[in-house]
Amino acid sequence: MGRFSGGGKLVPKPDAKAIATGFIGGFVGILSLALLTNWSGYPLLMAPFGATCVILFTAAAAPFAQPRNVIGGHFISALVGLVALYFFGQGPIVMAFAVATAIAAMQFFRAVHPPAGANPLVILMAGSAGFDFLLLPVLLGSIILVGVAAVINNAKADAKWPLYWIGKDS
Repeated sequence: MGRFSGGGKLVPKPDAKAIATGFIGGFVGILSLALLTNWSGYPLLMAPFGATCVILFTAAAAPFAQPRNVIGGHFISALVGLVALYFFGQGPIVMAFAVATAIAAMQFFRAVHPPAGANPLVILMAGSAGFDFLLLPVLLGSIILVGVAAVINNAKADAKWPLYWIGKDS
């Protein structure tokens, strides 16, 4: 049981600026998608985007928060979910296989974004998504969130976000 007791220190408490950035980023990001959905009539919101906002606006320096990971991770995982739905149907084994495959695919393409791991579940639980789901809400929605993050995360004078887009091998 000792392995499960932790023992490390709690992360430092964020300052007021960091809390405000998280609040404003989450608010503007989701509001942008909601208003654009209402204005255009095209769906741009999905539940995993809430978790994407947490990463984009509270851990902007993390690899998971870089545009390649946000956009690529959501796209890869949604594609896996759609392929699973159309080739294997729905069910617990398909859900588990789709999430596991999405994780492996994101790792393979070096575009891991934890909230995107929910995309196959969203698709399989709905059971009716078409391949247009890859464009709306997945691709356009994640691009919009990255755009909002670029503005919010670069609002500070010394900020530089993103750390990379495509990235280079060392």
